Amino acid sequence: MSVQERKQRERAERERLIVATARELAEQQGWDAVTTRRLAERIEYSQPVLYSHFRGKREIIGAVALEGATEMAAALRAATSAADGPRARVTALARSYLDFAARNPAVYDALFQLDGGLAFAQEDTPEPLKDAFAALLESLGEVAGDGVHPGVFTETFWAALHGLATLTRAGRLPPEYVDQRVQLLVDRLAVS
Repeated sequence: MSVQERKQRERAERERLIVATARELAEQQGWDAVTTRRLAERIEYSQPVLYSHFRGKREIIGAVALEGATEMAAALRAATSAADGPRARVTALARSYLDFAARNPAVYDALFQLDGGLAFAQEDTPEPLKDAFAALLESLGEVAGDGVHPGVFTETFWAALHGLATLTRAGRLPPEYVDQRVQLLVDRLAVS
């Protein structure tokens, strides 16, 4: 291995460490606790080293969001691949989405609540975000109904899921009714 390859590998490892540490700290104490000073202390590198990877907290949030989008897409696909039939896939997708949001609150916030400097629904949208939307569209597009644009239906269904995830987490909706809400959403919106 050349010196250049070793340096690139070490740089990538440091970057993964920064992102993992930021994510861990955010999950434990919230995003307000994530500062470059605290991250530098936890990873045992100087703040300038951190800034050589990310220009600041916003970019770190964006990196956590991209990692989370990849994980969410995988979770959605895994859940829907085991389901039999379009409606069962949509139900599995909805449950998986809500479960992901509940199990990964800081990642969910990085994806959908905080400014990570990422473009959504644009030409320059990063691939992991496009793929997470595609994971939704794969199951939702087939139940959109005649004359309904699959992408618009997916956006609407996603907005409903996001509302349920956010309101439940904020304590505005009692968590014991998650299954009933999912079933209502599927029954009222998903045609097939």
